[in-house]
This record gives sequence, C-alpha cells and structure tokens, in this order.
Amino acid sequence: MALLNISFCFKFSLPKTPLLSFSNPNFCSCSIPSYPTPQDLKQSEAPENRRGGVGESIAKASLLALVSASLLVVDPALAFKGGGPYGSEVTRGQDLTGKDFSGKSLIKQDFKTSILRQANFKSAKLLGASFFDADLTGADLSGADLRGADFSLANVTKANLSNANLEGALATGNTSFRGSIINGADFTDVPLRDDQREYLCKVADGVNPITGNATRDTLLCK
Repeated sequence: MALLNISFCFKFSLPKTPLLSFSNPNFCSCSIPSYPTPQDLKQSEAPENRRGGVGESIAKASLLALVSASLLVVDPALAFKGGGPYGSEVTRGQDLTGKDFSGKSLIKQDFKTSILRQANFKSAKLLGASFFDADLTGADLSGADLRGADFSLANVTKANLSNANLEGALATGNTSFRGSIINGADFTDVPLRDDQREYLCKVADGVNPITGNATRDTLLCK
C-alpha cells in the first residue's frame, strides 16, 4: 500500500465556509512527492544495468590494486646505490667479501653496513667514503686515500692500514682497529676513543710517504 506524504497548512482562525474548493483562500495546497513507478524499479534492476555497475566496480578495484603494487615493489638495486665512478654497482648493505677494489676511484662511495672481509682496497681513492657499521675484518687498505672517510661503528680489526692516509676520518662509537697493521698510517685529526688511541700507540710505527707525518705523532702518542 503506497504511503502518501501529505502535509496541510491551517490558519489559526477557522473558516466560516466548508473547505470544499481549491479556490478557497484559507486552503493550502498539498505537496505530494513523486516516487519511482514499478516500471522504473524493474528497469533499474535489469541484468544489463547491474552488469555494468559491477564491471565498473571491478575495473576501479583492479586499477587501485595495480597502483598500490607499483608503490610497494621497489627494485633492490635502486634502494642501495653507491656513489662515485663505481656507483653503477650496489655497494651498500651487501656481502662484498674478498672483492677487489684496488686502485679504483671510490670517492664518497657508500659501503654502509656492508660485509667487506678480506676486500682489497689497496691504493684506492676513498675520500669521504662511508664504511658506517661495515665489517672490514682483514681488509687491505694499504696506501689508500681515506681522508674524511666514515668508520663509525665499523669493525676494522686485523686490517692492513699501512701507509694509508686517514686524515679527518671519523671513528666514533665502537670502531675497532684491534690487530690492524698501521705502519706509516696518518691518523691526523681522527677522533679516537682513549682505549683505541692507547692500543694503537703501542703498535704505531713509520712515516706516511705522502704526508711525511710520523704515525705516532698523528696519534698524539705520549
């Protein structure tokens, strides 16, 4: 049974004549909203109309999923790019055990958190390179230009630093040079923990062939 929403308006004074005519000034017209007919409802529920709406929803959902996937999937090679001329290869957060970098120009190269055990950096140019939290155990850094390099939290134990120039390099945190060869290495302006400085002074010897500075002097050994 259809429900009709009919609203009437009345004045406070009752009319003297019966409300039998729409022309009576005291009678307010009724507003009857229009509703869809049964034919309209049947047409909107037609299979072809429902199919179109579902298809459009599926298309939108598929597009959204595709965009989300493209944002989440990142090429690992783009996530850890190294800098400098060697930057075409990934050198950060990688296992580069035994890799040969000797004589290469690796200025500002990014080796953060990489495993560089027994890696060969002999005579390499590593100005400003980052070895933050890297493992350089047994690496050959002899004759390397390491000015301004970052060795913060790095493990540089048993490495060969003979004749290397570490002027202005960073060695903060738990950086360890235990067991390393430092003959002729230049540690000018390298901030070292007292225990590391004390240890290195016990094994320090030689003069750096490039700077002419004695290793013990650069370590401020007493």
